Amino acid sequence: MVNISNKLNSKVLQETMLDREIAQWTDNYFLKTRKTVENFGDYEVTYAVFMRQPVVFAPRFLVEWLTAVAEERGTTFLIERNYEEGQWVGAGEPLLYITGVMSQLVELETLYLQRLGPACVAAYNAFSMCVELPEVGFLAMDARHCAGYVMADMMAYAAGVGSKAAKKKVGARGFIGNATKATAHYFGNASGMGTMPHALIGYAGSTLKAAEMYVETFPDESVTVLVDYFGREITDALTVCRRFPDMASDGLLSIRLDTHGGRFIEGLDPAVSYAVLERYAPLAVRRYRNERELRLLTGTGVSAAAIFYMREALDREGFDKVKIVASSGFDVMKCKVMADVNAPIDIVGTGSYLPDTWQETYATADIVAYDGRPSVKVGREFLLRKNKS
Repeated sequence: MVNISNKLNSKVLQETMLDREIAQWTDNYFLKTRKTVENFGDYEVTYAVFMRQPVVFAPRFLVEWLTAVAEERGTTFLIERNYEEGQWVGAGEPLLYITGVMSQLVELETLYLQRLGPACVAAYNAFSMCVELPEVGFLAMDARHCAGYVMADMMAYAAGVGSKAAKKKVGARGFIGNATKATAHYFGNASGMGTMPHALIGYAGSTLKAAEMYVETFPDESVTVLVDYFGREITDALTVCRRFPDMASDGLLSIRLDTHGGRFIEGLDPAVSYAVLERYAPLAVRRYRNERELRLLTGTGVSAAAIFYMREALDREGFDKVKIVASSGFDVMKCKVMADVNAPIDIVGTGSYLPDTWQETYATADIVAYDGRPSVKVGREFLLRKNKS
Protein backbone atom coordinates (compact mmCIF):
# COMPACT_ATOMS: atom_id res chain seq x y z
CA MET A 1 0.00 0.00 0.00
CA VAL A 2 1.32 3.43 -0.92
CA ASN A 3 2.04 5.57 2.14
CA ILE A 4 0.76 9.08 1.52
CA SER A 5 0.04 11.42 4.40
CA ASN A 6 -3.20 13.38 4.43
CA LYS A 7 -1.20 16.61 4.48
CA LEU A 8 0.85 15.69 1.40
CA ASN A 9 -2.17 14.29 -0.35
CA SER A 10 -4.05 17.53 0.22
CA LYS A 11 -1.17 19.58 -1.13
CA VAL A 12 -0.66 17.47 -4.22
CA LEU A 13 -4.36 17.32 -5.02
CA GLN A 14 -5.18 20.95 -4.47
CA GLU A 15 -7.86 21.99 -6.91
CA THR A 16 -6.56 23.21 -10.25
CA MET A 17 -8.34 24.13 -13.43
CA LEU A 18 -7.84 20.58 -14.69
CA ASP A 19 -9.19 19.18 -11.43
CA ARG A 20 -12.34 21.27 -11.78
CA GLU A 21 -12.77 20.05 -15.35
CA ILE A 22 -12.31 16.45 -14.22
CA ALA A 23 -14.80 16.84 -11.36
CA GLN A 24 -17.40 18.21 -13.76
CA TRP A 25 -16.99 15.70 -16.57
CA THR A 26 -15.96 12.37 -15.08
CA ASP A 27 -18.36 9.66 -13.89
CA ASN A 28 -19.57 10.22 -10.34
CA TYR A 29 -18.66 6.72 -9.16
CA PHE A 30 -15.03 7.43 -9.97
CA LEU A 31 -15.14 10.57 -7.83
CA LYS A 32 -16.59 8.58 -4.95
CA THR A 33 -14.01 5.84 -5.42
CA ARG A 34 -11.22 8.40 -5.13
CA LYS A 35 -12.61 9.68 -1.81
CA THR A 36 -12.99 6.13 -0.51
CA VAL A 37 -9.41 5.25 -1.45
CA GLU A 38 -8.13 8.43 0.19
CA ASN A 39 -10.01 7.46 3.34
CA PHE A 40 -8.71 3.89 3.54
CA GLY A 41 -5.26 4.15 1.96
CA ASP A 42 -3.79 4.20 -1.51
CA TYR A 43 -2.55 1.47 -3.80
CA GLU A 44 -0.38 1.68 -6.85
CA VAL A 45 -2.55 0.31 -9.66
CA THR A 46 -2.08 -0.63 -13.29
CA TYR A 47 -4.83 -0.18 -15.88
CA ALA A 48 -5.02 -2.04 -19.17
CA VAL A 49 -6.75 -0.16 -21.98
CA PHE A 50 -8.26 -2.00 -24.95
CA MET A 51 -10.85 -1.79 -27.71
CA ARG A 52 -13.36 -4.29 -29.06
CA GLN A 53 -12.53 -3.89 -32.75
CA PRO A 54 -9.29 -3.74 -34.73
CA VAL A 55 -7.86 -0.22 -34.77
CA VAL A 56 -4.82 1.78 -35.74
CA PHE A 57 -3.07 3.00 -32.60
CA ALA A 58 -3.38 6.79 -32.17
CA PRO A 59 -2.53 7.58 -28.52
CA ARG A 60 -1.20 11.15 -28.63
CA PHE A 61 -4.24 12.89 -27.16
CA LEU A 62 -4.45 10.45 -24.26
CA VAL A 63 -0.73 10.63 -23.50
CA GLU A 64 -0.54 14.43 -23.65
CA TRP A 65 -3.60 14.85 -21.42
CA LEU A 66 -2.47 12.34 -18.78
CA THR A 67 0.99 13.90 -18.75
CA ALA A 68 -0.52 17.35 -18.17
CA VAL A 69 -2.70 16.07 -15.32
CA ALA A 70 0.23 14.32 -13.67
CA GLU A 71 2.36 17.45 -13.91
CA GLU A 72 -0.31 19.64 -12.33
CA ARG A 73 -0.83 17.15 -9.52
CA GLY A 74 2.85 16.65 -8.82
CA THR A 75 2.71 12.94 -9.51
CA THR A 76 3.81 10.54 -12.23
CA PHE A 77 1.84 8.16 -14.42
CA LEU A 78 3.80 5.42 -16.15
CA ILE A 79 2.30 4.95 -19.61
CA GLU A 80 3.54 1.79 -21.31
CA ARG A 81 2.55 1.69 -24.96
CA ASN A 82 2.37 -1.82 -26.36
CA TYR A 83 2.41 -0.52 -29.94
CA GLU A 84 3.95 2.30 -31.89
CA GLU A 85 1.72 5.09 -33.18
CA GLY A 86 0.21 3.96 -36.48
CA GLN A 87 0.44 0.22 -35.81
CA TRP A 88 -2.55 -2.04 -36.43
CA VAL A 89 -3.95 -3.55 -33.22
CA GLY A 90 -6.29 -6.52 -32.99
CA ALA A 91 -9.59 -6.49 -31.10
CA GLY A 92 -9.15 -7.01 -27.36
CA GLU A 93 -5.39 -6.52 -27.35
CA PRO A 94 -4.18 -4.21 -24.56
CA LEU A 95 -3.19 -0.99 -26.29
CA LEU A 96 -1.31 0.35 -23.30
CA TYR A 97 -0.87 0.03 -19.56
CA ILE A 98 -1.17 3.00 -17.20
CA THR A 99 0.34 2.79 -13.71
CA GLY A 100 -0.02 5.33 -10.92
CA VAL A 101 -1.35 6.04 -7.46
CA MET A 102 -5.00 4.97 -7.44
CA SER A 103 -6.41 8.08 -5.78
CA GLN A 104 -4.90 10.26 -8.49
CA LEU A 105 -5.64 7.95 -11.42
CA VAL A 106 -9.05 6.39 -10.78
CA GLU A 107 -11.15 9.43 -11.69
CA LEU A 108 -9.37 9.99 -15.02
CA GLU A 109 -10.63 6.91 -16.85
CA THR A 110 -13.66 8.52 -18.49
CA LEU A 111 -11.68 11.42 -19.90
CA TYR A 112 -8.62 9.61 -21.15
CA LEU A 113 -10.77 6.98 -22.88
CA GLN A 114 -12.58 9.79 -24.71
CA ARG A 115 -9.20 10.89 -26.03
CA LEU A 116 -8.20 7.46 -27.31
CA GLY A 117 -11.08 5.44 -28.79
CA PRO A 118 -12.38 7.85 -31.45
CA ALA A 119 -8.87 8.66 -32.64
CA CYS A 120 -7.95 4.98 -33.03
CA VAL A 121 -11.10 4.17 -35.02
CA ALA A 122 -10.80 7.24 -37.25
CA ALA A 123 -7.15 6.34 -37.91
CA TYR A 124 -8.27 2.84 -38.88
CA ASN A 125 -10.92 4.28 -41.22
CA ALA A 126 -8.39 6.58 -42.87
CA PHE A 127 -5.87 3.76 -43.19
CA SER A 128 -8.45 1.43 -44.76
CA MET A 129 -9.51 3.95 -47.40
CA CYS A 130 -5.94 4.81 -48.36
CA VAL A 131 -5.02 1.14 -48.69
CA GLU A 132 -7.96 0.50 -51.02
CA LEU A 133 -7.04 3.43 -53.32
CA PRO A 134 -3.26 3.68 -52.93
CA GLU A 135 -2.69 5.83 -56.03
CA VAL A 136 -5.35 8.40 -55.09
CA GLY A 137 -4.81 11.40 -52.84
CA PHE A 138 -7.29 11.99 -50.02
CA LEU A 139 -8.57 15.25 -48.61
CA ALA A 140 -10.04 15.26 -45.08
CA MET A 141 -13.24 17.30 -45.22
CA ASP A 142 -14.75 16.06 -41.96
CA ALA A 143 -14.51 19.23 -39.85
CA ARG A 144 -18.15 20.26 -40.34
CA HIS A 145 -19.29 16.78 -39.36
CA CYS A 146 -17.51 17.00 -36.01
CA ALA A 147 -19.00 17.95 -32.65
CA GLY A 148 -16.79 20.99 -32.10
CA TYR A 149 -13.15 21.89 -32.65
CA VAL A 150 -11.81 19.37 -30.11
CA MET A 151 -13.26 16.49 -32.11
CA ALA A 152 -12.15 18.12 -35.38
CA ASP A 153 -8.58 18.28 -34.05
CA MET A 154 -8.74 14.62 -33.06
CA MET A 155 -10.14 13.49 -36.43
CA ALA A 156 -7.43 15.37 -38.35
CA TYR A 157 -4.71 13.87 -36.16
CA ALA A 158 -6.21 10.42 -36.69
CA ALA A 159 -6.40 10.85 -40.47
CA GLY A 160 -2.73 11.81 -40.44
CA VAL A 161 -1.82 8.71 -38.43
CA GLY A 162 -3.87 6.39 -40.64
CA SER A 163 -2.44 7.97 -43.76
CA LYS A 164 1.16 7.47 -42.63
CA ALA A 165 0.38 3.85 -41.77
CA ALA A 166 -1.01 3.26 -45.28
CA LYS A 167 2.03 4.91 -46.86
CA LYS A 168 4.29 2.61 -44.85
CA LYS A 169 2.30 -0.54 -45.59
CA VAL A 170 1.47 -0.23 -49.30
CA GLY A 171 3.18 2.95 -50.48
CA ALA A 172 -0.16 4.76 -50.65
CA ARG A 173 -0.34 8.40 -51.61
CA GLY A 174 -2.59 8.90 -48.60
CA PHE A 175 -4.02 12.15 -47.26
CA ILE A 176 -2.55 15.18 -48.96
CA GLY A 177 -4.33 17.69 -46.72
CA ASN A 178 -7.50 18.76 -45.00
CA ALA A 179 -9.99 21.57 -44.91
CA THR A 180 -8.89 23.72 -41.95
CA LYS A 181 -5.77 25.72 -41.12
CA ALA A 182 -5.75 24.74 -37.45
CA THR A 183 -5.17 21.07 -38.24
CA ALA A 184 -3.20 21.35 -41.49
CA HIS A 185 0.04 20.62 -39.67
CA TYR A 186 -0.98 16.97 -39.26
CA PHE A 187 -0.52 16.66 -43.03
CA GLY A 188 2.64 18.72 -43.30
CA ASN A 189 0.81 21.78 -44.60
CA ALA A 190 0.66 25.40 -43.48
CA SER A 191 -2.99 25.91 -44.38
CA GLY A 192 -6.19 24.09 -45.19
CA MET A 193 -7.15 23.06 -48.71
CA GLY A 194 -10.27 23.64 -50.79
CA THR A 195 -11.30 26.45 -53.11
CA MET A 196 -15.06 26.91 -53.26
CA PRO A 197 -18.28 25.66 -51.65
CA HIS A 198 -21.69 25.51 -53.27
CA ALA A 199 -22.47 28.80 -51.54
CA LEU A 200 -20.03 30.70 -53.78
CA ILE A 201 -21.63 29.27 -56.91
CA GLY A 202 -25.08 30.25 -55.71
CA TYR A 203 -23.76 33.73 -54.94
CA ALA A 204 -22.15 34.07 -58.37
CA GLY A 205 -25.21 32.83 -60.23
CA SER A 206 -23.28 30.45 -62.47
CA THR A 207 -20.47 27.90 -62.14
CA LEU A 208 -18.34 29.80 -64.66
CA LYS A 209 -18.82 33.13 -62.89
CA ALA A 210 -17.82 31.56 -59.56
CA ALA A 211 -14.65 30.20 -61.16
CA GLU A 212 -13.85 33.61 -62.67
CA MET A 213 -14.39 35.33 -59.33
CA TYR A 214 -12.11 32.84 -57.61
CA VAL A 215 -9.32 33.13 -60.17
CA GLU A 216 -9.48 36.93 -60.03
CA THR A 217 -9.35 36.90 -56.23
CA PHE A 218 -6.61 34.25 -55.99
CA PRO A 219 -4.72 34.59 -59.29
CA ASP A 220 -1.70 32.54 -58.25
CA GLU A 221 -3.57 29.48 -57.03
CA SER A 222 -4.87 26.34 -58.66
CA VAL A 223 -8.64 25.95 -58.53
CA THR A 224 -11.08 23.11 -57.95
CA VAL A 225 -14.54 23.87 -59.33
CA LEU A 226 -17.73 22.25 -58.09
CA VAL A 227 -19.95 21.40 -61.05
CA ASP A 228 -23.14 19.89 -59.62
CA TYR A 229 -24.93 23.03 -58.37
CA PHE A 230 -27.07 23.51 -61.46
CA GLY A 231 -27.18 19.83 -62.45
CA ARG A 232 -25.03 20.50 -65.54
CA GLU A 233 -21.87 18.67 -64.51
CA ILE A 234 -20.53 17.99 -68.01
CA THR A 235 -21.61 21.29 -69.55
CA ASP A 236 -20.28 23.43 -66.71
CA ALA A 237 -17.02 21.47 -66.43
CA LEU A 238 -16.27 21.95 -70.12
CA THR A 239 -17.32 25.61 -70.02
CA VAL A 240 -14.84 26.32 -67.23
CA CYS A 241 -12.07 24.40 -68.99
CA ARG A 242 -12.63 26.38 -72.21
CA ARG A 243 -12.53 29.63 -70.24
CA PHE A 244 -9.20 28.75 -68.60
CA PRO A 245 -7.35 26.65 -71.21
CA ASP A 246 -3.89 27.51 -69.88
CA MET A 247 -4.77 26.42 -66.35
CA ALA A 248 -6.34 23.28 -67.78
CA SER A 249 -3.26 22.38 -69.82
CA ASP A 250 -0.92 23.15 -66.91
CA GLY A 251 -2.78 20.85 -64.52
CA LEU A 252 -3.92 23.75 -62.34
CA LEU A 253 -7.63 23.10 -62.82
CA SER A 254 -9.68 20.36 -61.15
CA ILE A 255 -13.34 19.41 -61.42
CA ARG A 256 -15.09 18.23 -58.29
CA LEU A 257 -17.99 15.80 -58.60
CA ASP A 258 -20.23 16.03 -55.55
CA THR A 259 -23.63 15.07 -57.02
CA HIS A 260 -25.95 13.80 -54.30
CA GLY A 261 -27.58 10.40 -54.44
CA GLY A 262 -30.96 11.74 -55.45
CA ARG A 263 -30.14 12.05 -59.15
CA PHE A 264 -27.76 11.04 -61.94
CA ILE A 265 -25.14 13.46 -63.21
CA GLU A 266 -25.97 15.26 -66.44
CA GLY A 267 -26.32 12.85 -69.34
CA LEU A 268 -26.49 9.62 -67.34
CA ASP A 269 -29.31 7.22 -66.62
CA PRO A 270 -29.16 3.48 -65.81
CA ALA A 271 -28.80 2.39 -69.44
CA VAL A 272 -26.09 4.93 -70.26
CA SER A 273 -24.27 4.11 -67.02
CA TYR A 274 -24.07 0.44 -67.97
CA ALA A 275 -22.85 1.43 -71.45
CA VAL A 276 -20.10 3.60 -69.95
CA LEU A 277 -18.87 0.74 -67.80
CA GLU A 278 -19.01 -1.59 -70.78
CA ARG A 279 -16.52 0.72 -72.50
CA TYR A 280 -14.08 1.09 -69.61
CA ALA A 281 -14.59 -1.83 -67.21
CA PRO A 282 -16.57 -4.51 -69.05
CA LEU A 283 -16.19 -7.12 -66.32
CA ALA A 284 -17.36 -4.74 -63.59
CA VAL A 285 -21.03 -5.71 -63.57
CA ARG A 286 -20.65 -9.28 -64.79
CA ARG A 287 -19.27 -10.60 -61.52
CA TYR A 288 -21.44 -11.06 -58.46
CA ARG A 289 -22.34 -7.72 -56.91
CA ASN A 290 -24.54 -6.90 -53.96
CA GLU A 291 -27.10 -4.14 -54.26
CA ARG A 292 -24.91 -1.42 -52.83
CA GLU A 293 -21.96 -2.29 -55.06
CA LEU A 294 -24.17 -2.08 -58.14
CA ARG A 295 -25.47 1.28 -56.99
CA LEU A 296 -21.91 2.55 -56.54
CA LEU A 297 -21.05 1.38 -60.04
CA THR A 298 -24.09 2.49 -62.03
CA GLY A 299 -26.46 4.31 -59.70
CA THR A 300 -27.18 7.92 -58.90
CA GLY A 301 -24.71 10.37 -57.41
CA VAL A 302 -20.96 10.03 -57.80
CA SER A 303 -20.87 6.53 -59.25
CA ALA A 304 -18.00 4.85 -61.06
CA ALA A 305 -19.90 5.39 -64.31
CA ALA A 306 -20.19 9.11 -63.51
CA ILE A 307 -16.46 9.42 -62.99
CA PHE A 308 -15.63 7.57 -66.20
CA TYR A 309 -18.21 9.69 -68.04
CA MET A 310 -16.65 12.93 -66.80
CA ARG A 311 -13.15 11.75 -67.67
CA GLU A 312 -14.33 10.77 -71.15
CA ALA A 313 -15.90 14.18 -71.75
CA LEU A 314 -12.80 16.06 -70.58
CA ASP A 315 -10.41 13.93 -72.63
CA ARG A 316 -12.55 14.20 -75.74
CA GLU A 317 -12.15 18.00 -75.62
CA GLY A 318 -8.41 17.78 -75.03
CA PHE A 319 -8.52 18.51 -71.30
CA ASP A 320 -6.65 15.40 -70.24
CA LYS A 321 -4.58 17.31 -67.65
CA VAL A 322 -7.70 18.44 -65.73
CA LYS A 323 -8.01 16.45 -62.52
CA ILE A 324 -11.15 14.88 -61.08
CA VAL A 325 -11.94 15.25 -57.38
CA ALA A 326 -14.65 12.86 -56.24
CA SER A 327 -16.62 13.33 -53.05
CA SER A 328 -20.02 12.35 -51.62
CA GLY A 329 -20.36 9.19 -49.56
CA PHE A 330 -16.83 7.82 -49.81
CA ASP A 331 -16.17 5.07 -47.29
CA VAL A 332 -14.07 1.90 -47.45
CA MET A 333 -16.60 0.00 -49.57
CA LYS A 334 -16.93 2.82 -52.06
CA CYS A 335 -13.14 3.09 -52.29
CA LYS A 336 -12.92 -0.68 -52.80
CA VAL A 337 -15.47 -0.60 -55.65
CA MET A 338 -13.73 2.33 -57.32
CA ALA A 339 -10.39 0.55 -57.06
CA ASP A 340 -11.85 -2.65 -58.49
CA VAL A 341 -12.82 -0.89 -61.73
CA ASN A 342 -9.83 1.48 -61.72
CA ALA A 343 -12.06 4.56 -61.75
CA PRO A 344 -10.04 7.62 -62.92
CA ILE A 345 -10.04 9.56 -59.64
CA ASP A 346 -7.22 11.93 -58.75
CA ILE A 347 -8.39 12.97 -55.27
CA VAL A 348 -11.10 11.73 -52.93
CA GLY A 349 -12.72 14.19 -50.55
CA THR A 350 -13.98 12.30 -47.51
CA GLY A 351 -16.09 13.89 -44.81
CA SER A 352 -18.46 11.99 -42.59
CA TYR A 353 -16.70 8.63 -42.82
CA LEU A 354 -13.69 9.48 -40.65
CA PRO A 355 -15.83 9.83 -37.51
CA ASP A 356 -18.28 7.15 -38.72
CA THR A 357 -19.20 3.91 -36.87
CA TRP A 358 -19.24 5.92 -33.66
CA GLN A 359 -20.57 2.98 -31.66
CA GLU A 360 -17.22 1.25 -32.29
CA THR A 361 -15.09 4.04 -30.83
CA TYR A 362 -15.53 3.06 -27.20
CA ALA A 363 -12.25 2.25 -25.47
CA THR A 364 -12.37 0.39 -22.16
CA ALA A 365 -10.01 0.30 -19.19
CA ASP A 366 -9.73 -2.17 -16.31
CA ILE A 367 -7.35 -2.31 -13.36
CA VAL A 368 -5.21 -5.43 -13.78
CA ALA A 369 -2.81 -5.05 -10.83
CA TYR A 370 -2.93 -3.64 -7.29
CA ASP A 371 0.52 -2.92 -5.82
CA GLY A 372 1.90 -5.32 -8.39
CA ARG A 373 -0.56 -8.14 -7.55
CA PRO A 374 -2.41 -9.26 -10.72
CA SER A 375 -6.19 -8.96 -10.34
CA VAL A 376 -8.94 -8.31 -12.87
CA LYS A 377 -12.66 -9.00 -13.07
CA VAL A 378 -13.71 -12.40 -14.34
CA GLY A 379 -13.81 -12.52 -18.12
CA ARG A 380 -11.06 -9.95 -18.61
CA GLU A 381 -8.10 -12.18 -17.84
CA PHE A 382 -6.84 -11.57 -21.38
CA LEU A 383 -5.76 -8.12 -20.22
CA LEU A 384 -3.23 -9.42 -17.70
CA ARG A 385 0.39 -8.96 -18.63
CA LYS A 386 1.77 -11.92 -20.53
CA ASN A 387 4.98 -13.52 -19.37
CA LYS A 388 7.72 -12.73 -21.86
CA SER A 389 9.72 -15.86 -21.07
